[in-house]
Amino acid sequence: MPLSEFALIQRFFTQQRIKNPSTHLGIGDDCALLSIPEGFELAVTTDTMVENVHFFAGTDPELLGHKLLAVNLSDLAAMGAKPVSVTLALTLPKVDENWLTAFANGFLKLAERHSVDLIGGDTTSGPLTLTVQAMGIVPKDQALRRSAAQPGDFIYMTGFLGDAGLGLKIKQGYICADSEAALTRFNRPEPQIEAGQALLGIANACIDLSDGLAGDLGHILEQSRVGACLDWDALPLSKAVLDYINDTGDWSMPLTAGDDYELCFTVSPEQAAQLTIAATKIGIIESQPGLRLNKSGHIQPLEVKGFEHFS
Repeated sequence: MPLSEFALIQRFFTQQRIKNPSTHLGIGDDCALLSIPEGFELAVTTDTMVENVHFFAGTDPELLGHKLLAVNLSDLAAMGAKPVSVTLALTLPKVDENWLTAFANGFLKLAERHSVDLIGGDTTSGPLTLTVQAMGIVPKDQALRRSAAQPGDFIYMTGFLGDAGLGLKIKQGYICADSEAALTRFNRPEPQIEAGQALLGIANACIDLSDGLAGDLGHILEQSRVGACLDWDALPLSKAVLDYINDTGDWSMPLTAGDDYELCFTVSPEQAAQLTIAATKIGIIESQPGLRLNKSGHIQPLEVKGFEHFS
């Protein structure tokens, strides 16, 4: 006999013990109850993943559970927020207990690592669609925003660029001698939560790289009303990505591919010495609008474009 909606929730999503001191009431009532510590603000974000749009049909459900939560925690990281809790809404074509066991395992393992409480949500029947609302706290008036970049700021990013994009190419059929690392970056992104909090009071603007460096940095440029020039030779590209570029000639892939979930941020030259996290300087903010690329001494306009729905 198939599980009812409430039995499904009880079986797969209530085994987590409440850990965050901001959670006063979790799953089990009409609403959850949270408290916000004095001197903090609540940061809230929502992301939806749809089968055959954000992930391939047949994706390992444990990897899917991890990635669904990771992309939401990455949004909190981009604001410098400390994660507190999440809600989860599942639209399922059928109740598959093995799938749900693996999905919940991937989701809750990552939640456990970051002391994030699952405090509620919803389940319904329909095409496979997964939605998370994530909440975090950030010191009042200190949240990192997209609108505060200043001309002269250095542009930095954490981690490497384009490995997740290479992972997608591999999933689409590209043959790569060293595919494991790229597929891991694509399937199991790690939200840069500690890095985001370390940037509070140091970085001027910040965004997470979900839709590609060119497009995401473009959001900072638009909202800050500035321009930028990226240094191609400074971009942190792995050997596998460089091999892909040499093999295909597709040098734009690491600039436009998404799913890296690293942080891209701007810092004034005066504050750069205060950075305590590993990051690579990849360019500079300029007063002239637009995004440009310095490619081995040749400066060329770079189209500000990332993944967009309905385009």
